[in-house]
Amino acid sequence: MEERFIMFSVEHWSAIAAFILFILILFFTRDRWLKSEKGLLRVERLFGLSLLGMDIVYHIWLIQTDRWELRNSLPLELCSISLLLTIVLLWTGNRFVYQFVFYAGIGGAIQAMITPVLDMNYPHFRYFHFFYTHAGIILTALYFTWVKGYRPTFKGILATMLALNILLPFVFWINSLVDGNYMFLQRKPTGGSLLDFLGPYPFYILSLEFVAFIIFIFLWFLFKKK
Repeated sequence: MEERFIMFSVEHWSAIAAFILFILILFFTRDRWLKSEKGLLRVERLFGLSLLGMDIVYHIWLIQTDRWELRNSLPLELCSISLLLTIVLLWTGNRFVYQFVFYAGIGGAIQAMITPVLDMNYPHFRYFHFFYTHAGIILTALYFTWVKGYRPTFKGILATMLALNILLPFVFWINSLVDGNYMFLQRKPTGGSLLDFLGPYPFYILSLEFVAFIIFIFLWFLFKKK
């Protein structure tokens, strides 16, 4: 029987420490990346393929272990959607996709890494899949900001909020069809999360919209073009 993941355990803090280390490396080496444009494109696409490959292997594992279910395995979580768009961004460099990945991707992935909904601990594959893909979303957004010179915009905040609110009714409908809880629209995750501070169901959904907007504004002020 696999050991269950425990929040704020040594394994959790180790993953966060490694993630912070990669952010620091990216920041302090950002000027060196621009020496070869062709090399950058190769790195971007290889990293995109690694994220895609990791997620494909994850779904294969779910199928092989009889864990794949319509109610919890579709790519309808915010981070699942952000991951797919991160791969698109790495392959296309699309600036509209960048805005969503920067705001929703960073906001969602940081929350997920602080309070992971994770049942498998180190050294299980699922542990590496979870932290690799979530860290990959954030590192990609920061890479396009620090290295490629992309910048988040206020219009990007509005577009991201609009996209999320277009997604919500669709995801809510899917939840009702498959008895799912994608985007935690039916109930809060068990085991504790930041949603515990946002009120009871369904009011925490409205609170989350406000918190998301505040986080997006903070990210915009932090990274916008000076």
